[in-house]
Amino acid sequence: MLSALATALQLTGAERDHLARVAGQVLPAENDGAPEHVPEDARQLLGRLDGIPAYIVNDRQDIVAWNAAAAALITDFSRLTPDERNLTRISTRFRGTLCTGAPGSEPDFSQQVAAQLRAASVRYPTDNVLAELINEFATHDPDFASSWRNHAVRPMPSVRKNLHHPRLGELEIDRHTLSLPGSGFSLVMYTAEAGSPSAAALKSL
Repeated sequence: MLSALATALQLTGAERDHLARVAGQVLPAENDGAPEHVPEDARQLLGRLDGIPAYIVNDRQDIVAWNAAAAALITDFSRLTPDERNLTRISTRFRGTLCTGAPGSEPDFSQQVAAQLRAASVRYPTDNVLAELINEFATHDPDFASSWRNHAVRPMPSVRKNLHHPRLGELEIDRHTLSLPGSGFSLVMYTAEAGSPSAAALKSL
């Protein structure tokens, strides 16, 4: 009913999202899968984050754009295939080596991803690639599987992580996720507490 109303009113993506939030619902997307084309204004924003590691993900958590600082901090995304360039797969690949949850917040990342992918599964109910990705991550991550079973739906805007960088050493960083309204994309940034050794290390990237 709500989707039909949005179509009849010829609402934009942002207007559809607002209508759904007012009604306490998530509308199915008008296409079958998560968007791949990054809006130019989002790319411009990413390019202006000089020295702040950042990348853009779609609803499926595919990393579709990134800056040089993010590649230096995490991995050279350009050397990964599009299938490998997915946040959940990168998390599985580097678990226990490059990145871990900070003490006391180990499950937070998995809970955040569970909430994001559950919202995506409602928005793209026919996306088979997304369904396969959810099953794959649940197999490798008990915290994600638990959050999925518990129907976690509220993403965390910030997650603290410990990162073991081969050149910079041990870093304590915060991972921030900002939704880009009406686009189907989110901006993810990595920062550290001002004046900390981790902040100084990030500036050297």
